[in-house]
Amino acid sequence: GFGFAPVKPESRERSVLTMVRTEAIPYDTIKEGMTWDWETIPEYIESLERTPKGVNCIQYMPTASLMIYVMGLEAAKTRAATKAEQQEMKRLLHEGMDAGLCGFSIQRLGVNSTQADFDGTPMVTDTMCDEDILCLAEVLCERNEGFIQITQSTGDMKADLAFLEKLADTARRPILHNAIVPTRNNPLPHRRSMAWLDRMREKGLPIYGQCGTGRTGFAFTLEHWNLYDASPAWRELTTGTKEEKFEKMRDPELRQRVIAETEEADKRLQVIQAGVGGAIPKLVVTGVNKQPELEHYQGKSLGQIAEEDNKHPIEVMLDLSLEADLNAEFTGPDRGSNANFMAEMMNDSDYTIPGISDGGAHTKFFVGGAYTTDFLRWLVRDEGKVTLEEAHYRLAALPAKAAGFKDRGTLKEGAWADIVVYDLDKLDSGGGWVGDIAYDLPGGEWRRVQQAIGYRAIMVNGEITFENGECTGATPGKLLRKGSAEQAEVRAA
Repeated sequence: GFGFAPVKPESRERSVLTMVRTEAIPYDTIKEGMTWDWETIPEYIESLERTPKGVNCIQYMPTASLMIYVMGLEAAKTRAATKAEQQEMKRLLHEGMDAGLCGFSIQRLGVNSTQADFDGTPMVTDTMCDEDILCLAEVLCERNEGFIQITQSTGDMKADLAFLEKLADTARRPILHNAIVPTRNNPLPHRRSMAWLDRMREKGLPIYGQCGTGRTGFAFTLEHWNLYDASPAWRELTTGTKEEKFEKMRDPELRQRVIAETEEADKRLQVIQAGVGGAIPKLVVTGVNKQPELEHYQGKSLGQIAEEDNKHPIEVMLDLSLEADLNAEFTGPDRGSNANFMAEMMNDSDYTIPGISDGGAHTKFFVGGAYTTDFLRWLVRDEGKVTLEEAHYRLAALPAKAAGFKDRGTLKEGAWADIVVYDLDKLDSGGGWVGDIAYDLPGGEWRRVQQAIGYRAIMVNGEITFENGECTGATPGKLLRKGSAEQAEVRAA
């Protein structure tokens, strides 16, 4: 629900800082890569249209950006919108939909957000009131077009699901509920979610579940880490400049608070820890900033080192980070994937979609885009839990249907030629569990990448963009205004 438009010139820097911490996108990369030839959403849409693209894309209205544009940052963070501000936000959403937006997206994670803002405070939308969200849903209902992507997890599951139902009832348009993620040993969480989706469909509410089906590992340093934000102490520790983080990590009182809050972790922090490889003692040291005096720690878990050094695992984590200039790397060895549970989510509900790429976010932690290859090689080829036909439907046709794409997602005469040709026996992801490091971002910055293996050709709108793993340099991608490339062509005419 956050982004770069609409944005007033004086708010650009603050929007950049939000992305730097929240999505681990380097500051220099954003500053060098952004043209800023827009302020409004229609202007941004035109800029996106002009940008050469290797893939097709759609654009949501980022709700946080909309609120800040209308209300100002301080007001948006501290109060509900006035009636006049609600009307202006609705007007701007209408304007954006006219220009080709697909709907709006929103993160709503409460006061102790698991993904906080640059300064450690909740994101604007984390504490957004129901009425302000519902007024935007009314726009989609009035237009009978568009859909909503929402991450709603405030810590009160019953209230969260009740609001999602109300949102779907107000919009009467598809809702992409993010996310449904199974555990290793307990099937109840994902089964409850799937049963809830079925109940919503029985009420005529078009809610889809975005599922976490990927097994990509996480590797991170405390210089960039932010995914323990559900803990106020961790959030305090990992905000600020590098020098400020050094000072905080040396603070005995803050250390004790971090330890206490981790040991008494609420359910949301437990889920996050499981998602990045497990509890902190299970994390493995996989990098020590190339410092010879620390190399003997490589390959050991924080729990093992703690036992050897008679320390708490978090003390080990912080001490190693301080000694390695915040570049000690910690890797989650196991995300707890269960093939049977993953297959249940795909086979036993008509409304679940595999994922999650996270749109390329958290570039220094993991490679979300590998989930498609992993889905095919793991659940289809290796485990035989999902048929190839079902996999293709879930990966292509169902997302296209949910998003309202026209003539995409299936192979049929007259449809756009978005085609992937692959050898199922050879499918793999290069870079191992966590990917390789590539210094290919603007500003010379790095990100984690996994090379897709086994793909003979990728075709976008009838042009080959990758052949035998090599990029052809073609940029046939289109901005799909309202789910259709024709919308842009009509506007241009």
